[in-house]
Amino acid sequence: MTFEIDSQQEAAGNIVKYDVYGVGNALVDIQVNVSDETLKKLDFQKGIMTLVDEEVQTEVLAEISESDVSQCAGGSAANTMMGVADFGGQAAYSCKVAHDSIGDFYLSDLRERGVAINIESGSGQTGTCVILITDDAERTMLTCLGASTSLGPDDVEEEVIRQSKYVYIEGYLFTQEPTRSAALRAIELAKKNNVKVAFTVSDPFLIQYHKDEFWELIKNSVDLVFCNLEEARALTGKHDSIDCAHVMHQHAENVALTLGPNGSLLMHNGETIAIEGVTVDAKDTTGAGDMYAAGILYGITNGLTWKQSGHLASHAAGQIVSQLGARFSESFSAEELQKIIAEA
Repeated sequence: MTFEIDSQQEAAGNIVKYDVYGVGNALVDIQVNVSDETLKKLDFQKGIMTLVDEEVQTEVLAEISESDVSQCAGGSAANTMMGVADFGGQAAYSCKVAHDSIGDFYLSDLRERGVAINIESGSGQTGTCVILITDDAERTMLTCLGASTSLGPDDVEEEVIRQSKYVYIEGYLFTQEPTRSAALRAIELAKKNNVKVAFTVSDPFLIQYHKDEFWELIKNSVDLVFCNLEEARALTGKHDSIDCAHVMHQHAENVALTLGPNGSLLMHNGETIAIEGVTVDAKDTTGAGDMYAAGILYGITNGLTWKQSGHLASHAAGQIVSQLGARFSESFSAEELQKIIAEA
């Protein structure tokens, strides 16, 4: 397994090659616009990610076969790594794909976006995520993890972690073994090598089953936690966004709490930093949280203040919501970045 990147810098006695090293699922996103009637017919809960097997996924694909679909490399943490790269940062990623055409497409797609990718392949079929987008821009995700489920502790490379500023872990990895052990191994190695850990809760449904474990991570291992308001409420038992953020900040050094169109709250060094939302015509919320995380992670690993990073993240999320698809249509230029940062 080899990671390649051109730029290097030395910091804290280590050669730092990567701003962020992500560990997560490898999923090819298959996106399609559907009516509420179609969604009701398929009988899935709107706005929620549901794990399905290959048989169910095949049935869903048959149902939408006459619709226009688009596909791209995805997965929550992978989207964030591509976002970091699109801002001009250095990102690496560990995942598992199968020896199939979809897996080849996935690896090629990430490399083209500038992400150094772990190329170890597994058996079976590469994972897919069917994203059903309704007229209100809400997305309902049906995920068949496929080969992603074989990602294990041995796929996490300590040398790559040692060369990174942050390790980024997605909550989806905690749904089963051995992916859970891979996540815990990455966190363990980060702590061993004085590398910071960022963790995204990923989805409200995960808290039903992993609340205690997530709190244990937040209290003891995580330097930066990402979540949305629904997830924060489920974790803290509070309703008000500021109350949620303060409760989480009692245990986590840094908190990034997204509030949809109302912006976000950052907690850093005991300070509450309110970030305004960006008003856009919402078309598709897929990947908004992932790109928000990319903006924060790029900013704090490249010399921006937390406020500047939040402002960049808000613009990134707004741009994603205003288009179809979970990634930027093209990378940001240095001039575009400077303009956004100057507005903070």
